[in-house]
Amino acid sequence: MSEHLTQKYLAGANRIVIKIGSSLLADGNELRSVWLDSLAYDIATLRQRGAIDIKPTSKTAPKAKTPMRDILVVSSGAIALGHGMISGHARSSMSLADKQAAAAIGQIRLSSEWQHALGRHNMACAQILLSHEDTETRHRHLNARATLLALLSRQIIPVINENDTVATAKFRFGDNDRLAARVAQMVSADVLILLSDIDGLYTSDPNRDSSARHIPEVAEITDETIALAGPARQDMSSGGMITKIEAAQIATNGGCHMVICQGSETNPISHLLEGAACSWFRASAKPMQARKLWIAGGLNPKGEITIDAGASRALMAGKSLLAAGITQVNGNFAKGDLVSVIESDGATIGRGLSRYNANDIDRIKGHNSREIRDILGYRGHDEIIHADDLVLTQTKPTAA
Repeated sequence: MSEHLTQKYLAGANRIVIKIGSSLLADGNELRSVWLDSLAYDIATLRQRGAIDIKPTSKTAPKAKTPMRDILVVSSGAIALGHGMISGHARSSMSLADKQAAAAIGQIRLSSEWQHALGRHNMACAQILLSHEDTETRHRHLNARATLLALLSRQIIPVINENDTVATAKFRFGDNDRLAARVAQMVSADVLILLSDIDGLYTSDPNRDSSARHIPEVAEITDETIALAGPARQDMSSGGMITKIEAAQIATNGGCHMVICQGSETNPISHLLEGAACSWFRASAKPMQARKLWIAGGLNPKGEITIDAGASRALMAGKSLLAAGITQVNGNFAKGDLVSVIESDGATIGRGLSRYNANDIDRIKGHNSREIRDILGYRGHDEIIHADDLVLTQTKPTAA
């Protein structure tokens, strides 16, 4: 059954996020280099569209065919790899400053190891460090999203970690489960793979209850589902099942399927695709639908942009909003804020996320996109609101 579900959810996936926990990547303070190389092989093969059955028979992954799937990696492990140079104490008793110092040391090695592992299979990667604010504050969210999409468009694999070196909140390693889900939501991923030290969700803790039953598929996350997750663990991978369920809520609400699978053996994704036990969480909506529903109902507009008839027709046809079609700007909004798009007669045609602040839009309104650099002194985006960040409401004001 697991193989059937995996093929069902993964066969049509174009963009996949893979999350790796510290306990998989490191044994104590030492990197599990053989395991990492096997995962790099899996990633190289998974990038190929249509590659469902992975059977690693050689040390070098087969040459990828284009177009390829987009792969993003969310990797813990910086503190684990840097801990040995900072403190002789257990990680759980380290001070915040020591954890940040360990992260600063370990992140260099972590990035280098990923670069070497992926490079052996002819893949380029880039380091991205994110904080919660980068995923929750809209203008920072858009900046991070644009960077990730730019890397993916060049077939470069982003290797993402929490920015542990400057975080001010208390460290919780399980947060990378949630970070991976937010990344999946940010880039409209189709599938999130959580490589774990357990093969999925059970009706009770299988380490304590021999009658615990494995749950291969969760169609909807309910209170009963959440109740199945035990307390967070206190070791290196302290997130436990509860953070994975929370990650599933984030991912599935964002239109992304998620799977929890055993990751400790070499070639973990190969085993997943060959039918290893796992737990799939079904997405509640398609990524773009979920994103636009969030834009439509989740925020309050910070301003208004009035457009001409030509721009209105373009938006109705699925185009982005350009400066040339803007006639007026109201409000004091920042880049990334939600704004209403208004027609000349006062009708609200839509709402979207602005790529420029109000002052800059007021300066470039009515101008061609190629004039933006001369007017503002920098060239940002051609689009004031990209079609992906726009929801058409097509509402009309009530007649007086």
